[in-house]
Amino acid sequence: MFKNQLIKKEYLSLLDIGSSNTRCVIAQLGCNEDKPRIVGVSSVPSVGMRRGVIIDLEEVTASVRLALETASRMAGFSPVEVFVSVGGTHLSYTDTQGVIAIGRADGEVEKEDIERVAQAAQAVHLANNYELLHIIPRKFILDDQAGIEDPLGMSGVRLEMRGTLISGFSPHLRNLAKALQNIGIEVSGYIVGSLASAKATLNKRQEELGVALLDIGGGTTSLVVYEERELIHLAILPIGGGHITNDIAIGLRTSIETAEKIKIEFGSALPSEIDKKEQINLAEIDSKEEGSVSRKHIAEIIEARAEEIFFLVEKELKKINRSALLPAGVVLAGGTAKLHGMVDLAKKVLKLPAQTGFPVELSGLIDKTDDPAFSTVIGMLLWVIDEKQLVEKKEIKNGNNWKSVVLGKKVKEALKWFEKFLP
Repeated sequence: MFKNQLIKKEYLSLLDIGSSNTRCVIAQLGCNEDKPRIVGVSSVPSVGMRRGVIIDLEEVTASVRLALETASRMAGFSPVEVFVSVGGTHLSYTDTQGVIAIGRADGEVEKEDIERVAQAAQAVHLANNYELLHIIPRKFILDDQAGIEDPLGMSGVRLEMRGTLISGFSPHLRNLAKALQNIGIEVSGYIVGSLASAKATLNKRQEELGVALLDIGGGTTSLVVYEERELIHLAILPIGGGHITNDIAIGLRTSIETAEKIKIEFGSALPSEIDKKEQINLAEIDSKEEGSVSRKHIAEIIEARAEEIFFLVEKELKKINRSALLPAGVVLAGGTAKLHGMVDLAKKVLKLPAQTGFPVELSGLIDKTDDPAFSTVIGMLLWVIDEKQLVEKKEIKNGNNWKSVVLGKKVKEALKWFEKFLP
């Protein structure tokens, strides 16, 4: 199923199709290095997407083609399959649980028991036109003993697993696949972007203490909350950095392109730090524009929308009784996280420690990916590599393992195919 992607050439190709930008990373494995080597990187403007959902298939196809061609030229490798991120408000999250009786007469828990309870947890009825993307184990309960991370080798009679099912809207997934098929590329699997961002930016200590990952994309903002190494909450908020750009365009009566440049070059979420007399000459940004605007006024526009984002996040934290109660605070990812003052504003509104999240350092073209905007696509790479290593160590059976996030049917089939080549 993977063809040459994992076997012959040891390349992995990953695509993050966002509402504002489409990013592609091509990595090479087995380069006598402990880490994967980034050999191709691209970031191009997205068109045809709104809030993580395709609204114009031809435009999305064009953006994907440009991103893949740019990364491929840099890598010297043309992928035939890619892993694709999934985001947007269409994602559905459902708590689930599975219960089984231990198979062995002596009650010792084996891998087969863990696999069976994970399968039992998946045996739920999904909403019409939805398909399973991931099942995330949260905790195991063996008889009356709760809070077990790994029950393998323990003894008991009854094993229960509680977790979270994440499903995606089937028509959207089919449209993503069609956009790629239009340029001769197959989808290796789908990965929820917010979970990938968390993998790239959070460490185990943060996840143990309690932390929120806030990935501010162009059309949506994703919130992921961990505590005691468990995923306890996910939410997709229908507002993102693109709304800040729109506000600036309306407030200054400029084009979207000019507003985006102003946001990136002069934007701040802290108007109190800017002198009222500081002006921006619009003609220096776009020759078609004229006059000047107050930089403080721009910061006030940004602050208002950024506060709205953080207030919505605070509302979500209150739902799970974690308002101001996450010791590791909040980590900001996504391109908007780079705006000056966002971290300080997050601290003020959320009453939590806050920091900008950078993806874990790899090798190769790290200067191009050491950016919060690349958190999702780098996290996707790390996740797929984890799946591959589980296969290589023969720690899974039939492409399945309780610790392994279910990336979708295609990934499971690909992993089974890959296992055939192991010694």
